[in-house]
Amino acid sequence: MDRLDHAIVHQLVRDGRIANTELAQRVGLSPSPCLRRVRALEEAGVITGYHAAVDLTAMGRGLQVLVHVDMADQRQATVEAFEAAVQEVEAIVSCRRMFGNPDYLLTVAVGGLESYERLYMGTLTALPGVATTKSQFIMKVVKQAPGSGVLTT
Repeated sequence: MDRLDHAIVHQLVRDGRIANTELAQRVGLSPSPCLRRVRALEEAGVITGYHAAVDLTAMGRGLQVLVHVDMADQRQATVEAFEAAVQEVEAIVSCRRMFGNPDYLLTVAVGGLESYERLYMGTLTALPGVATTKSQFIMKVVKQAPGSGVLTT
């Protein structure tokens, strides 16, 4: 990636809905070469998609919780079953497999404490392979880069 590719990515992270003509102007290209570069970045997997930033509080999911998950074992079948099950839980807005402890770090967004308790008791502790969990309630999101992969509040 050269300087222009970085500039294009930076502009698209800031505003994924920007018109190609405006994008081209901001990065100092004419529209056709700019569009070719955007398409090349998409094909190379640098740009993986375009998404809306969502205010979870406005959607009734203002309580965010970090959940540390330690697995009972690290067998491939257990890991695959856990990761597949996580995909089906809408309240889990991000899941990261970690080196060291915890094995996974989940970000959960729900409507309130009662909703979290129901999710925790009925779903999170029952996910395949879970040995222990630890919950941390997010007081405030101080910084979150656009395009970082987690819904914002």
